[in-house]
Amino acid sequence: MANFTAQDVNALRKSTGVGMMDCKNALVEADGDMDKAAVILREKGLATQAKKAGRVAAEGLVVAYVNADNTEGAIAEVNSETDFVAKNPEFVSFANAVAKTAAEGKPADVDALYSAKISGGTGETVKEALDTLFLKIRENLGVRRFECVNGILVSYIHGEGRIGVMVTIESSLGSDNAALLECGKNCALQIAALNPTYLDRDAVPADVIESEREIIKKQMAEDPKMANKPEQVIGKIAEGKLDKSLSETCLMEQEFVKDGNMNVKQYVESVAKSLGGDIKIKSFIRYERGEGVEKEASNLADEVANMIKG
Repeated sequence: MANFTAQDVNALRKSTGVGMMDCKNALVEADGDMDKAAVILREKGLATQAKKAGRVAAEGLVVAYVNADNTEGAIAEVNSETDFVAKNPEFVSFANAVAKTAAEGKPADVDALYSAKISGGTGETVKEALDTLFLKIRENLGVRRFECVNGILVSYIHGEGRIGVMVTIESSLGSDNAALLECGKNCALQIAALNPTYLDRDAVPADVIESEREIIKKQMAEDPKMANKPEQVIGKIAEGKLDKSLSETCLMEQEFVKDGNMNVKQYVESVAKSLGGDIKIKSFIRYERGEGVEKEASNLADEVANMIKG
């Protein structure tokens, strides 16, 4: 005869977030001992998690945290296997807590972040909180990357966590200046939309510029329209093409998305002039969920077949 009741099963389910049948089986194995059953659930969950660790987790969220005075923050990517889980409120809460934990503790790397006490938790480390979440969700989950930043900060999250941007500003206007923060937000929107590679031309490595120049020259040499043009003219056309290429990859030279009559540098300068202060976009970070991760290709029929086999 079982040494527990249906109320015990429900209580264990509420305290762990694990399914009803798993809770019942754990209580049977623990002979009704609630604490032991919770340990059993955790051990079995971690074993299952280890088996799933090799599965690709390229969905999830990009999240950002900035403190109250806009001077310290962090951006992070927390992954799941499916987009469905990425919308789970507990997963969203965990991801945001990870970004806040990173900003507050400034860990050196992901391993150090996993060892840190999670912000707003009950004393769990980030890794322990992740393991607890896995027991409820049963997908391969993980913190992929994060960066901590200082300065005057503006963050922007696009597409329900698909893209995240953190912009760092230098200015004498102060981190609480609403117009300055709005300028930063517009730059963040620009970065999210047009994905610049560099802040400005000075940030482009010399070998990258030279490589681009050689590519342009080679393309022009193969263009019949250039055959009879003087070398000097060809050189000017090549430099013009190089300028256009750099204007597309450098944030400050990109055409401003909200006003095509100016570039981003001119926009920032116009805001600074109107506010009577100085504004410098110092740096930016742009994360796109799953970028660089090779996703597994599968179709619904294959997934159903694999579930049946499993």
